[in-house]
Amino acid sequence: MSSVRKRVLVTGGAGFLGSHLCERLVAHGDDVLCVDNYFTGRKDNVAGLVGVPHFEAMRHDITHPLFVEVDEIYNLACPASPIHYQFDPVQTTKTSVIGAINMLGLAKRLKAKIFQASTSEVYGDPTLHPQPEAYRGNVNPIGPRACYDEGKRCAETLFFDYYRQHNLRIRVVRIFNTYGPRMHPNDGRVVSNFIVQALQGAPITLYGNGSQTRAFCYVDDLIDGFVALMAAPDDVTGPINLGNPVETSVAELAGMIIEMTGSRSKITRRPLPVDDPIQRCPDIAEAERVLSWHPKIALKDGLARTIDYFDKLLGSNPGRRHEVSP
Repeated sequence: MSSVRKRVLVTGGAGFLGSHLCERLVAHGDDVLCVDNYFTGRKDNVAGLVGVPHFEAMRHDITHPLFVEVDEIYNLACPASPIHYQFDPVQTTKTSVIGAINMLGLAKRLKAKIFQASTSEVYGDPTLHPQPEAYRGNVNPIGPRACYDEGKRCAETLFFDYYRQHNLRIRVVRIFNTYGPRMHPNDGRVVSNFIVQALQGAPITLYGNGSQTRAFCYVDDLIDGFVALMAAPDDVTGPINLGNPVETSVAELAGMIIEMTGSRSKITRRPLPVDDPIQRCPDIAEAERVLSWHPKIALKDGLARTIDYFDKLLGSNPGRRHEVSP
């Protein structure tokens, strides 16, 4: 631990990723200010930090200016699942774009280092597989997912313009599918969907034929990558892919979760949503080269921890035959 305690702002700090990051930073000895408007973030996610001397939570929407004094900024604020970001698409774009402008302005004033949580969605429905950082994507700018995809793309543009124009110290990470405890139970993402449905003995909803693939990274591995990128030399700006390069089909994931929960759930099939990517897998050669980072937690181990979290969150369910071992 350094002798001088860093003051770190985490926007979206009560969200799934933000709460894990706040915990990591507090444990590291930083003074952490968690800012969230609680649209998708939950107070329960940071309840364990409330009362800790070097943690503070503030309700604030980053589409409005924020006046605080900090040394580093992690900008994670934005709904990240289609159900949530499509609920109010205009607000989603505002959060990505106006929020980025406000946080970059704050970083410029304070001469603070600033981190942007971008997304693999900037690649759209990719025609190149796996996706390296140099790939420019295949995004529909007027589709129902564009509020998120294009909002995040514009935020990246702003970050690099502030870097070139104002010599701001930036870090941009493109996050691929991540899962773990504190995922929102109603976020519509495949891991949380399947686990909640399996634990409740409800039909498991499989979109398309289930052959579409995702690469699932456990949250602890991702946070390792965040911290490593923020600590990297200032010429390491990114964008840099963080995710698990091991592909799993959605149908395979469903089978694994049914088996691990001992659920009696049956699979029901529905049409694939508009612009839903068929394949999504990161090329993480850059993260391995620059940060010496790669995921360590196997899917089965991460799923066991995530199932255990949702089991406690939902309480006991009749659709469950046995407990998951830790």
